[in-house]
Amino acid sequence: MRDRPPRKLWVIELVGEAESSALSGTLLLEDGTRFDARGFGAVGRRVGEVVFTTGMVGYPESLTDPSFRGQILTFTYPLLGNYGVPDPTARDEHGLPRFLESDHIQVRAILVRGLTLGHHWRSNRGLDDWLREEGVPGLVGLDTRRLTEHLRSHGVLRGVVDVSRASSPPSDDELRQSIARAPSYEEEAFVPEVAVRSPVVYGASDAPLVAVLDCGVKASIVRNLLDRRLSVLRLPFDHEVPARWEGRRVRGVLVGNGPGDPDQLEPTIEALRPSALDGRPTLGICLGHQLVALARGARTYKLKFGHRGQNKTVCFPDGRSYIVSENHGYAVDAESLKGTGLEAWATNPDDGTLEGLRDRRGRVLALQGHPEGHPGPQEAGFVFDRFAELVRREAA
Repeated sequence: MRDRPPRKLWVIELVGEAESSALSGTLLLEDGTRFDARGFGAVGRRVGEVVFTTGMVGYPESLTDPSFRGQILTFTYPLLGNYGVPDPTARDEHGLPRFLESDHIQVRAILVRGLTLGHHWRSNRGLDDWLREEGVPGLVGLDTRRLTEHLRSHGVLRGVVDVSRASSPPSDDELRQSIARAPSYEEEAFVPEVAVRSPVVYGASDAPLVAVLDCGVKASIVRNLLDRRLSVLRLPFDHEVPARWEGRRVRGVLVGNGPGDPDQLEPTIEALRPSALDGRPTLGICLGHQLVALARGARTYKLKFGHRGQNKTVCFPDGRSYIVSENHGYAVDAESLKGTGLEAWATNPDDGTLEGLRDRRGRVLALQGHPEGHPGPQEAGFVFDRFAELVRREAA
């Protein structure tokens, strides 16, 4: 058998090759590290915090996850786009996005090793086309392994992605100026960009009503509550949690995922104070986990490079371990729980970070991972079951 020449990995079947082959692409990190590649998606220049995700599937959900707002997302899995993109306009019976986690792509740019044509019965466009429609630039042919190792060693860094039709790439000095002119990740206010502007109610009027403080909550989190025969009052992040809404008692509170530094969300923290909730069942997910802790006097801190992917292990006190999907750059300081009335409920065996909280009465639950598992495993979905049970007891 004859030896076959090695096949180039970085572009297998480039979507829109005639369009994208003319695009040059560059990533410059704030520490001066530069990567040159080919551009795809939209032409443009974007500055953001460069992070990586280890997920092997679920790129449509990841790209539309509001937790990634303001970030440049690196996919460590080497092939992207192989099952295309489902219809971004499709809605379910509640009016929520059927296949995506929000109405639009939330990342500022994406970085991939290889890009392939999509082949799937549900796909109605390619990843390259979708990015171009949404005005999001991407780089393909990037050494994502080298970039990921760099971020793991140095921590998350700001960077600038430039995609253009220019025959010569921009200079380092020009790109550094773009980074210098942009606000830091901590200075930007992302949550107002991704939260609802006014209250929205979903579900049957005779079902127990729970409030969701929207800091960028994924559509699948709301859907999981509706699937458990609860009705949802979706509130802006800075809205107080009412005792009643249009004549109905609000029986529980959920605060979900979202982008940015939790310390910036003082209105949400105030809405989650024990005095504001009157002992109602409370569930925090991801950013909501951090906000529940802050509302009771604990502290948070920024992780070196965060947890982003679908293969994160969470260990519970009874010896059970679950694999969960995660997307967060901040964590709760376990040492700060003393005197808060909260106790550790789950931990990460890789780095010891706090992954779950609960109060001694069992009416407050918080999980750093995403129990709805879109994309990713759904074995931690029992958290929703437990919350729904608490709400039904409240309504009984």
